[in-house]
Amino acid sequence: MQIGESFIGTGPSAAHVNTVLGDRSGPAGAAWATALATPTAGHAPFVAVLQPGVPTRPPTLFVNKATVAGAAHANLTWGPAQAGIAAGVMDAVTAGVIDRERVDDLVVIAAVWVDPQAGPDDADAVYRNNRLATARALQAGAHGRPTVDEALAAAEEPANPFYTAPGGS
Repeated sequence: MQIGESFIGTGPSAAHVNTVLGDRSGPAGAAWATALATPTAGHAPFVAVLQPGVPTRPPTLFVNKATVAGAAHANLTWGPAQAGIAAGVMDAVTAGVIDRERVDDLVVIAAVWVDPQAGPDDADAVYRNNRLATARALQAGAHGRPTVDEALAAAEEPANPFYTAPGGS
């Protein structure tokens, strides 16, 4: 099983994507099916599609990290964010990050943040950022990134778009 993470962009159009890629017959497949079968209020995992009736290969489960907050947020989640996730998975197949010969044996889970403050004017950026974040998260998972040394170095100065620790350790 490969686990990846990527954050792309700034402001309300930024994308934060976590991915799990694993065998359909293993723990990733069990988690995929369980999540699809157990939606909760505001969180309804769904199969990402490139077009209606054309799901990604390998099958990709889109799991929203932000509770859907109104029609505009729903449209961004199910529209440009979903399209970005689907295209990013296929970018990973095209680049060989996901083995094309194994797509029928694998599943992807994508946990996706779409900012409820994003608006219709952010749609194209939401799409682009989610596409790139998905491809990069899958690449990070495939290459075991970050390494332990990279994570230890980053621990000296923890920071993210919402907080920077004062003075590191």
